[in-house]
Amino acid sequence: MIVEMSQSETLADNALFRERLQQWEDMLALALRGKREVIRLSLACLLARGHLLIEDVPGVGKTTLAQALARSVQGEFHRLQFTSDMLPGDVLGVTVYNARTESFEFKRGPIFTNFLLADEINRTTPKTQSALLEAMNEGQVSVDGATYRLADPFMVIATQNPVEHHGTYPLPESQLDRFLLRLRIGYPDVESEKLILRGRDPEQDLLDQTHKEPLFQPDELQAIRREVDRVQVDDAVVEYMLAIVNKTRNYDLLALGVSPRGARAMYRAVQSLALLEGRYYAIPEDVKTLAVPVLAHRVLLNTRASLTQRSTDSTEKVIKEILTQVAVPI
Repeated sequence: MIVEMSQSETLADNALFRERLQQWEDMLALALRGKREVIRLSLACLLARGHLLIEDVPGVGKTTLAQALARSVQGEFHRLQFTSDMLPGDVLGVTVYNARTESFEFKRGPIFTNFLLADEINRTTPKTQSALLEAMNEGQVSVDGATYRLADPFMVIATQNPVEHHGTYPLPESQLDRFLLRLRIGYPDVESEKLILRGRDPEQDLLDQTHKEPLFQPDELQAIRREVDRVQVDDAVVEYMLAIVNKTRNYDLLALGVSPRGARAMYRAVQSLALLEGRYYAIPEDVKTLAVPVLAHRVLLNTRASLTQRSTDSTEKVIKEILTQVAVPI
C-alpha cells in the first residue's frame, strides 16, 4: 500500500508511514546483525536515487547487505560476479544477427534490471568498469549507436575488498564519483556475533521475513522518494555543506577536492537521512553523519600525503579533520 500525504501533513503526523520505514530497517537487520547505522545509510542511498559501494574485508556481510537491500523492494534483481575476463557486452548486452528474421537484434544484458549487484567490481578491467558509467549517471545504455533506457528504479550496489590488491583494478576517480555513498560494514560486536553463530543463515531469515511481510513495490519506492524531495534544507545547513566541500578543494593534503556532483550528492543524501530519522527538515548532524561516506571516496591525496599513509584510510581521516575545522551552524 502506498502511503500518500497531503501538503500540510508531516511525517510525525503519519504513523503508518513512520511504521513502514521502521519495518524496512527491521527487515534488513535480519540479514545484517548489529549494523543499524550501516543499514540506515544504505536506505538513505536508495531513497536519494544513488548507487552504493560497499568496501570491506571478506566475510563481514557485503554481499548479504547488497542482496537484502535489493530484495526489500519488489523489483528485478541481477547479481553479476565481476572477473578479469569479463567484457562490456557481458554487462550491457550485445547485438546479434537473427537469421530467421534477417535482421540484427539487441540482446539485453544483466544491467537491465532494478538492482544490479556488481560483486567484486575491482576484479574486472577498466574497460568493463567504464561500461557502467553512462548507466549510473544517466540511467541509459548506448550500444551500437542505439540508446536504451534502464528501469526505474535502477541502482548499482557494488562490493570490493580494499585489502587484497593482487589481480584487481582500482576504480578510477570518475567511476568512484558515480557512487553516492561508500560504506564499510566492520566486524560485529560480541553480542551480535553470538546471534549470528547461534542463528540460521541470515539470507534465509530475510527470505522468511519477506514471505510473511509485504515487500515494497517499485511505485511505493517512488512515493517515498517524492517525500524525500519535500524535506527542507535551511540555508545555514546548505552553507555548512558548501563550506566543507570548498575546504576539500583547498586542503593542503588533497590533490583533488569534491566536485559539484559530490556536493549535490551530499544534499540529496542529507534529505534522505532526515526523512529516515523522522524529520521533514535537515540538521547539521545529518551532514556530519554523511560527510565521510559521501565525500571520502571523492577526494584524492596529493603526493606528500600518499607516501606516508594508505589512501583509503587517509581520505577518511582528512574529511574528519575538515569537519573539526568548519564551524557548525547554530
